[in-house]
Amino acid sequence: MAYFSKEDIVKAKEIDLYSYLKSYDPEELIYDSKGTYTTKTHDSLKISNGMWYWFSRGIGGKTALEYLIKVKDYSFTEAVSHLLGTKGIVKNSFSSPTLNEKIFILPQKDKNNNKAIAYLKSRGIDNDIIFECINNDFLYQDIHKNVVFVGYDNKCYPRYAGIRGTNNSRFMYEISGSDKSYSFRLISNRNNNSVHLFESAIDLLSYATLKKINNETWYNENLLSLAGIYKPAQNVIDSKTPKTLANFLKNNPKINTIFLHLDNDNAGRLATLAIKTSLSDSYKIIDEPPKIGKDFNDFLCYKLKINSKNYNNYYR
Repeated sequence: MAYFSKEDIVKAKEIDLYSYLKSYDPEELIYDSKGTYTTKTHDSLKISNGMWYWFSRGIGGKTALEYLIKVKDYSFTEAVSHLLGTKGIVKNSFSSPTLNEKIFILPQKDKNNNKAIAYLKSRGIDNDIIFECINNDFLYQDIHKNVVFVGYDNKCYPRYAGIRGTNNSRFMYEISGSDKSYSFRLISNRNNNSVHLFESAIDLLSYATLKKINNETWYNENLLSLAGIYKPAQNVIDSKTPKTLANFLKNNPKINTIFLHLDNDNAGRLATLAIKTSLSDSYKIIDEPPKIGKDFNDFLCYKLKINSKNYNNYYR
């Protein structure tokens, strides 16, 4: 058995995957986009900002040593021997200022989804819709008992994750490296020339639940969340289309109608005006905010007689 000193092991662990592949196996290293690389053998393995993650297997790390063990099936001894015997590796070359894009890694899944399910049901979300999303990996519970809402790109790789606490703290944030172009969405099972836009994943799921309550097929609609309120320019005429919506329209050229289901507060009304102003020449824009409450979850809770502080604050 080979013996390695602590210094040898430290030396092996200093080599990041980008530097290893660039120096030792450059044909395996493929530029992807925005400072991110992939490998010729595994196109779902992404390398960025000194880290790597293999999306199809749900594993990742920082070093070439971890890559050799987890991906190439080397033993620890074989991996260290290989790295120490590989000459000419230029360490940390991946940390070039032009390659500063943060790698996106999904939070670790918990052993079950009990807290997430209970939280969503407490907000009135339909049980079948919740499990449809869980079974398709659109949402899950992380090890901190939060709900994770996941968005995917056109190749079905996760590119966005929004976190929502399951207690009363209104704890919310986005995972580092999330791309709002691919925020949480539910896409129609059939060809559909319209899209429904919401501020949050909760509002989106609330709308789907309301459709189900009315015996309508929610899964035949394109439902898209903005992952938070969209802030238009100070002069509404100069506002750009929200990144989420712009990307969806670009990838779905047959869309001709946009339903806006934004909030009944000042921010939601201003965002609605900005989107209508920027897109009304190219699309039919239909403004459909909730009839009661600030947002569609308020409206759903009102329908289900679940307590909410916002019922009496907003009426249309």
